[in-house]
Amino acid sequence: LTRAILGSLGIAARRVVDLGCGTGSAGAAAAIACGDVPIDGYDLSPWAVAEANWTYRTLGLRGRATQVNLKQLKIRVESGGLVLASYAVNELPDEARAPLLAQLMQAHAGGASILIIEPIARRVNLWWNDWSETVLAAGGRGDDWRFRDLLPPRQRTLAKGAGLDVQEMTARSLYLPGRPPG
Repeated sequence: LTRAILGSLGIAARRVVDLGCGTGSAGAAAAIACGDVPIDGYDLSPWAVAEANWTYRTLGLRGRATQVNLKQLKIRVESGGLVLASYAVNELPDEARAPLLAQLMQAHAGGASILIIEPIARRVNLWWNDWSETVLAAGGRGDDWRFRDLLPPRQRTLAKGAGLDVQEMTARSLYLPGRPPG
């Protein structure tokens, strides 16, 4: 899903900074889609950080995941980098979101691209509207995505075996393009 969104938006980067990296799958997909660029992952869970580092090693990616609370993280990314928050902002407590948005806007002012990916929620997420307004006012865009047939045959078979009927994969995103890598 991350790879499909990056491709649809035409995102290129020289480095990926993955906030709330979890097991590293979204950040790894972004790093690969951008040409096997280095990746820095950050997550609160020590288990998730270990899994993300395993993911990076297994896929031959340069970089590492580090355990950190996103509320204390100071985002550092150079011009031409991509800051990715995939299914992470929604998990933060309300008081952590405004400072994170301010840091993301500062990273964007320094030339970084920003990509937020979240599920298309059934319930109202009040923070999404505020973030959308900020991103759109800065020249970004917001999208709802529906992709069919993203799963490889083996994963589709596993999903069906688990009783899942994966017709399409959906997400929504906010994207602020930075300065192109050069």
